[in-house]
Amino acid sequence: MSEATPGALRVGVDIGGTFTDLVFLDAEGHLHKLKTPSTPDDYARAIVEGITRRLGEHEPAARIEEIVHATTVATNAILERSGARTALVTTEGFRDVLELRRIRIPLVYDLSWEKPPPLVERALRFEVTERLDARGVVITPLEGSAVEAIADAIEAGGVEAVAVCLLHAYRDGAHEGEVARRLQARLPGVHLSLSSAVLPEIQEFERTSTTVVNAYVAPLIGRYLGELRRQLAEREIRAPILVMQSNGGLVPASTAADRPVTIIESGPAAGVVAAARAAAEAGYANVITLDMGGTTTKASMIENGGILRARDYEVGGAVSVSSRLVRGSGYLLRIPVIDISEVGAGGGSLARIDAGGALRVGPRSAGAVPGPACYGLGNDRPTVTDANLVIGLLHDGSLAGGSLVLERARAERAIEAHVAGPAGLDLQAAAYGIHLVANSNMVRAIKSVSVERGRDPADFVMMAFGGAGPLHAVGVARALGMRRVVVPPAPGLFSAYGLLRAEVEHHTARTVLFDTSAADRTVLRRVLEEMRADLAARIRAEGFGEEAVQMRALADLRYRGQSSEIMVALASLDPDGAALREAEEAFESEYERIYGHRGDHRVFELVNCHLVATVIRGVEHQGRWPEEALGGTATFATREVYFGPETGSVRTPVLGREALDEHLRPGPLLVQEYDTTIVVPPGCHASRDRHGNVLVDLPVE
Repeated sequence: MSEATPGALRVGVDIGGTFTDLVFLDAEGHLHKLKTPSTPDDYARAIVEGITRRLGEHEPAARIEEIVHATTVATNAILERSGARTALVTTEGFRDVLELRRIRIPLVYDLSWEKPPPLVERALRFEVTERLDARGVVITPLEGSAVEAIADAIEAGGVEAVAVCLLHAYRDGAHEGEVARRLQARLPGVHLSLSSAVLPEIQEFERTSTTVVNAYVAPLIGRYLGELRRQLAEREIRAPILVMQSNGGLVPASTAADRPVTIIESGPAAGVVAAARAAAEAGYANVITLDMGGTTTKASMIENGGILRARDYEVGGAVSVSSRLVRGSGYLLRIPVIDISEVGAGGGSLARIDAGGALRVGPRSAGAVPGPACYGLGNDRPTVTDANLVIGLLHDGSLAGGSLVLERARAERAIEAHVAGPAGLDLQAAAYGIHLVANSNMVRAIKSVSVERGRDPADFVMMAFGGAGPLHAVGVARALGMRRVVVPPAPGLFSAYGLLRAEVEHHTARTVLFDTSAADRTVLRRVLEEMRADLAARIRAEGFGEEAVQMRALADLRYRGQSSEIMVALASLDPDGAALREAEEAFESEYERIYGHRGDHRVFELVNCHLVATVIRGVEHQGRWPEEALGGTATFATREVYFGPETGSVRTPVLGREALDEHLRPGPLLVQEYDTTIVVPPGCHASRDRHGNVLVDLPVE
């Protein structure tokens, strides 16, 4: 990094479905926050306008030292099927791998369920004559002349991106490289994604799917980051841009544009990174995160102080998850990813009565535009935010410092017309029903990262953030048998804050495939050294010094004869027999937690090696929020809040975070802040610890 500009600012920017969140960390360690409505027609505009507002008329643009960014652009492209027109070049006989997929049906009793359509239509899937065996030995040489004909068809088809995925290219990428060279010569403006570069690992479908998704979103991400850079330059802001990856590490924007598949879940990952840091500082080893924004709710798990990670992730389905138990409804990615479950339950999620008379919430959302009915921007259908306003959890008036105005009358009309009237309910009962159904959707997300991995949520505390998370956290925690909810400072901008707490990180992997009992450590050592050299070259190319790099190794292990692996740590970059035995024991322990037993015959296969390089840059990660940013010590006027049919409406005190201290204060009460409201129902108690976290303790039932 270059020497910091006097008074320099680092900026964390997280684009959400409703708001774009910005957190500024200055050279003195002070934090400042800003929420501005997202601009879906041009996401970059909200970022640039927000930074410009912070700088004002007299602050020099050179104060911006670094912009750290999380974006949903890639995710939205997959959800909306709005990515680039993409072609696939593969080995003869493997044209239909994308459609054959894995035999996994997430809804086994739904006879109308259909697999999601491939991101590459069949007419744009091309075969070439070539063949390697599973060891990388050439059986059939590449027929180069066929590539020329494919280039003609790709050009005629108006293709923007090409994925090249040849059989066994994870062993030797020479054939893929030759295909790319010929296509690039003919089609210089077309993006090329090679499986040997994106994912040099065994398993044909996973490798093909991941490479195709990378190609599908690459042109869009490249244009977006280029436009962001252009708009910043117009305001003379030329700070480097780092982008959050799904694994919780940062990469420069140029790397993100080349390998955008790694940033699919960048926003949710940033929140988990921040939660892990906050949990460690407050002394919580086991935490489940609840991150509820305007469009979705994300859940993840921190165990023994470590973030749980996964090797597969599925995006674009009803639930975006890493869990293999509910897979099949989306597009599979094999990327290093924080284990996050995501459901369509956010503040903007639409509520309706279905054909059977049942109340449904989500996954469709009103988004940022037009937003909930109470925003008064053109939507007349009820959302979760409208319900929370009607039952009194949100207050009439401005939101996020006046950037939006909530109109209770509009929310009431929407709920009456679309839920209360059709269901024969009174207004309060209908609104509370929407709130409860949203809670049940969030319970499902948490169970997919905990119960389905053999963990009991009752053994964890919940850390709630996102603009809407603290509104629902206690209800969700109660349904899961959890006893404490922790709400960190500035929860509505917590993911943006998490961006400022992350480090640059690179990941590479290689298939090795041998029994651990007969491991040739010379081969293992050579593979790990080649991977180390590859990561070192990437880091140097990005302008970072190798002396600041920390590397750690992981391995995918499985019982011999099985087809799915579990990732565990390797104790050394030069593992000996003892390190392999330690990895085997870690594998069996996790296997038993997930499946309830250990294998009968203890013969293990090491399938893939992974290497993670973290760049310790020495930048300031810790900051202090000013008291006014946390709501101050004020106690606001009380208001009526409906806590359900058993309790009814209760006149509830409303106060700022700083009005709480270490002493337990009984509910009901609301802690009202710039970016969220924390709900403390009757029977619960609230306090504030020395780190500024609000603690809500639930009664033992």
